Amino acid sequence: MSTTRSVDGTELAYEKTGSGPAVVLTGGALNDQAALAPLADLLSNRFTVYNYDRRGRGASGNSQPYEVDREVEDLAHMIDVAGGSAYVFANCSGGAIAIEAAARGVPITKLALYEPPYIIEGQRRAVSAEYPERLGRLLDEGRRGEAILYFMSEAVEMPPEVISKITNSPVWDWLESMAPSLRYDAAVMGDYRLPLDRVAQVKSPTLVMDGAESPQWARNTVAAIAEAASDGQRRSLEGQNHNLNADVVFPVVEKFLAE
Repeated sequence: MSTTRSVDGTELAYEKTGSGPAVVLTGGALNDQAALAPLADLLSNRFTVYNYDRRGRGASGNSQPYEVDREVEDLAHMIDVAGGSAYVFANCSGGAIAIEAAARGVPITKLALYEPPYIIEGQRRAVSAEYPERLGRLLDEGRRGEAILYFMSEAVEMPPEVISKITNSPVWDWLESMAPSLRYDAAVMGDYRLPLDRVAQVKSPTLVMDGAESPQWARNTVAAIAEAASDGQRRSLEGQNHNLNADVVFPVVEKFLAE
């Protein structure tokens, strides 16, 4: 494990593995670097991979007050650590950070995204305007489990039967340990509306992936991002859903980055 200090002095923890062109990995909601470790391991056979804990999770610091701009700076800083420019892979809400960084001109050589959870108006029920405040209140009261359930039902629209399986699974305790970072993902996503104006500013070659078994609204978002980006393409992965499967995603990302 290595550490570096971001622009505001916050310590960021990361694992550097492999050799070759640099790839920076950015996780999503309820992710720390462990969530992307399987993908990092596969990519490290061909690339130098920088897999970091976003602020407020894992071994990274949690400087206050939190601002979304600091997360964009963190990604830019990790690219500096990687040599000044890099490929970027971002999962879920990490994709929102990566899109904003690319739109600002951060030197991202190529950008690969897996299901950024933006919502196209009319495709599904909008996330409640009260979501960030209510989520924060649950977390402030120490009701981490309830906060996760609220995130899953309100922001993700996860079916009740799927939520039930997760709450009764071995990963539940770990998810509760990650729950405080959900307020940061809520800030990153804002009102969840797809910011096509920002996507249009992304000049890097961009691959946007979705699972063919994901809800149609999520797949439509991926298609819209690929179309709006200056040099975008979409890949829909058969048999997959919103949960990142490194073994399936890896060959698609590897081919895209190596082209």
